[in-house]
Amino acid sequence: MPVRKITIPHDVEIRELFGEYDRKAKYLQDRFKVKLSIIGNEVWIKGEDAENLDMVEEIVNELIEMNRDGHLIDWREFEYMVEQHQIHGKGSSEFKGYYREVKNSTLVASRVKAKTVGQKHYLDSMRKNEVVFAIGPAGTGKTYLAVAMAVDFLRSGKVQRIILTRPAVEAGERLGFLPGTLMEKVDPYLRPLYDSLIDILPVDRLSYYKEQGIVEVVPLAYMRGRTLNNSFIILDEAQNTTYQQMKMFLTRIGFNSRVVVTGDITQIDLESSGDSGLVIIQKILKGIQSVDFVYLTEHDVVRNPIVKEIIRAYDVYEREAKENDR
Repeated sequence: MPVRKITIPHDVEIRELFGEYDRKAKYLQDRFKVKLSIIGNEVWIKGEDAENLDMVEEIVNELIEMNRDGHLIDWREFEYMVEQHQIHGKGSSEFKGYYREVKNSTLVASRVKAKTVGQKHYLDSMRKNEVVFAIGPAGTGKTYLAVAMAVDFLRSGKVQRIILTRPAVEAGERLGFLPGTLMEKVDPYLRPLYDSLIDILPVDRLSYYKEQGIVEVVPLAYMRGRTLNNSFIILDEAQNTTYQQMKMFLTRIGFNSRVVVTGDITQIDLESSGDSGLVIIQKILKGIQSVDFVYLTEHDVVRNPIVKEIIRAYDVYEREAKENDR
């Protein structure tokens, strides 16, 4: 029977490595059909499938590396790490291991870091490209990471202000019946953007930035006629923009600016999903230099694990519905 042996460094605690009652070791045994034994400071991995042995060996070595770096992995992150190894398989030239992919992704100013490989690619794309489109389901960190990157750019002096905007599609013609000024009427639709800012910036700092015009949170309609220089601009919920709105927004980009457009094309609130500016723009800007499309998936969901299961269930239901329609 094939065997792999790993020597655990003396500065690594077995309990921290595998969890209480060796929970992680038991999980690996069940998932990969191997026998994992801990003898002194050695881990012995036995099994019939050599590829599974190699994969478990890689995972244990990553756990050791994370432990030595002071990164105590929680259960959700551990499950995701194992999942990534199974998706990419042994010997992938592109996949260097989950932890090695994300360990150097922390944003200095906001202290936010990627939790998935997809999020790491998203952060890298925002650093590299002038315009980034992030498309994916709820809970993948599209808006949150964009706001974190914007704060990083602002505090490092790369831009002079942050502008966050989104369409207020749900308001429609009902805006006129709501009390207050126009900004007070659309404020509920901008609240998710404020929530991301409040998570990343101290309240007093955010208030100062808003008073000085350094941070703006505005409805998409307010962008018309402006030219935005030295800015980090985020368009959220872009699946609810029309073709013309998307065109108007993208032509606001001035000098030394970064733009991130986020959206979920499975949650379009327009009368016709084919009218979505986010759907159409994927065909129009394909192949343009310094414009990148990042596609996040259910594997990048970092909310409660039940969210991932809900997304999968909806995907299955919608695929079956389309097949039945045919």
